[in-house]
Amino acid sequence: MSTEAPATSDADLFSDEVLLDPYPTYEALSETAGVVHLPANDVYALTRYDVIRDALADTETFSSSSIGFNPMVNEALQGTSLASDPPVHTQLRATLSANLTPRALRGLKGQIEEKADTLVAELVETGSFEAIDQLGRVFPIQVVADLIGFQDDVRATMLRWGQAAMEVIGPLNQRTVENFPIAGELYGWCSQVTAEDLAPGSVGRGIFDAEARGDIPAGAAGHIIHQYLGAGVDTTVAAIGNIVALFAAHPDQLALVRKDHALVGSAFNEVLRYWAPVHAWGRRVTRDVEVDGTLVPAGSQVAILFGAGNRDPRHYDAADEFLVERNPVDHLSFGYGPHGCAGQGLARLEAHAIITSLAKRVDRLVVGEATRVPSNITRSIDALPVLEVVPA
Repeated sequence: MSTEAPATSDADLFSDEVLLDPYPTYEALSETAGVVHLPANDVYALTRYDVIRDALADTETFSSSSIGFNPMVNEALQGTSLASDPPVHTQLRATLSANLTPRALRGLKGQIEEKADTLVAELVETGSFEAIDQLGRVFPIQVVADLIGFQDDVRATMLRWGQAAMEVIGPLNQRTVENFPIAGELYGWCSQVTAEDLAPGSVGRGIFDAEARGDIPAGAAGHIIHQYLGAGVDTTVAAIGNIVALFAAHPDQLALVRKDHALVGSAFNEVLRYWAPVHAWGRRVTRDVEVDGTLVPAGSQVAILFGAGNRDPRHYDAADEFLVERNPVDHLSFGYGPHGCAGQGLARLEAHAIITSLAKRVDRLVVGEATRVPSNITRSIDALPVLEVVPA
């Protein structure tokens, strides 16, 4: 076991400056070492591709009991798939994932594609639109609400709840404190929701059926629905906003997808690699462990920097370039290992549908300045005016 002192940095992962543009900090940390101690956040940051992937695969050493960066959220998340380790995680994950497998989603593919194309066609027809409010936020909420069976009162507050659920995973800063009451509303609703509150035939009803059969522990259905809403909305909003912004900034790459629609999947993988929707995610080290030649003591909090790993030049050539033909199927934005994103199949269906429709209907997008707001966990664009749509 190495006794070498860890590399340190005075970087603050959750400062406004870093949250708005983390990539210069990611690069500096990654050049320093694969694991860097950050006293400002009391974490060991994992910064390089191989280090991150190995940690995500090792659930015995890197426990999900501390995915958040404050004790209050970690306590609140106990008993959920997100914050549990095998074997408990395995059981909860099976029910969460049952409705998100490629086979289960196959029947939704046509509906999602039709919704996406209808929405994009309407926006293109207007000649200009707000990419986040009118596309990025509208589409995922439609899809998830229909899937889980949320009724009108819940649909109206899904975005607010989803944003808060991610925000409170950060440290106890002002953003976290302000969002705890809102995240508490979501937690309270999920603790009391019943099958009858959800539309007949929905996935949400199916989760309650699984609980009734004893496939998951009593009371777990609400936790699973919490994860659909808490983890499945805000990140997809970010990804769709990023699609529009990156295609506008790189018209040559949009032209490649327009020319060959077989690149749709590759393009989405590259969007996720280039701009990771999740800034940092936590793990707790269960034992003394050597990471990239450095000892990380048992009990330490780890910060996994997906965006840093995705831009690691040791793993990707021309890592700072956006190239839709790259097809980085091994990007880290969906995580890796047992805790890899359970909803990634649904996210792909949604994003592929949007990219396909844009590639079919749009020759070029002219956008105004993107507005970003500091957010602890989800890195997304808050507003992006599309000033002109040059139709195909």
